[in-house]
Amino acid sequence: MAARYWSIVIIYVLMQLSGIVAVPALLAVGSFDSAQQASYFWIFASFIVALIVILILLIPERGQRLAFNKPKMPWPNSVAWIFIGFALAYAGQIVAGLIEQNLLGIDTASENTAQIIELVNSMPAFVIIVAVIGPILEELVFRKAIFGSLYKRTNFFIAAIISSLIFAAVHLDFTHLLVYTMIGFVFAYLYVKTGRIIVPIIVHSLMNAFVVGIQVLFQDEIERIMREAESALILLVQGLM
Repeated sequence: MAARYWSIVIIYVLMQLSGIVAVPALLAVGSFDSAQQASYFWIFASFIVALIVILILLIPERGQRLAFNKPKMPWPNSVAWIFIGFALAYAGQIVAGLIEQNLLGIDTASENTAQIIELVNSMPAFVIIVAVIGPILEELVFRKAIFGSLYKRTNFFIAAIISSLIFAAVHLDFTHLLVYTMIGFVFAYLYVKTGRIIVPIIVHSLMNAFVVGIQVLFQDEIERIMREAESALILLVQGLM
């Protein structure tokens, strides 16, 4: 992997870990009244700074061909693939979720998603991180830097599986490793298919915005449906006994 890409990965890792030191430091100097306020501030600050630094590092690559010599798809076709990619990513997530639930016996509820929804409910501005800055950072790190470097030296499958597993692991939701890996595969495919990193970035943003929007705007309705489904399941089990 090129030195520039190593720098990008290191910056991303430092961003993720920086809160361990930064939040207590902010509280120690009396900048914030609570750990929650300090955490919110640092999440915004660290994500924005990391994105700016990474974009600066990538300036020399503007106008260059991709590392794996893939020509860029014309913009009209790329726009079409944004919609196709969203459908593929959503379908892949559903398929992976069904496999986890029916074959592996894993609950469909995601702890990572629940934490994100809680943050958005507590601080609506956090949706900017979830739907804009986060997807840009993750695609630049996992698809452009990691996947792109691996794909140049191996093949699509190996590069996609390694980068997707790392992508899944970073979300610290190991129960749903299959779901994150499936989504990572779709994003990698979109990058190779279109030759434009902006395509998986936009699809990733749309996916996050869609999930958060559904959970936040229709949370009461979702809870009602889940209660009804649970009641129906209990009645079914009682009827079979």
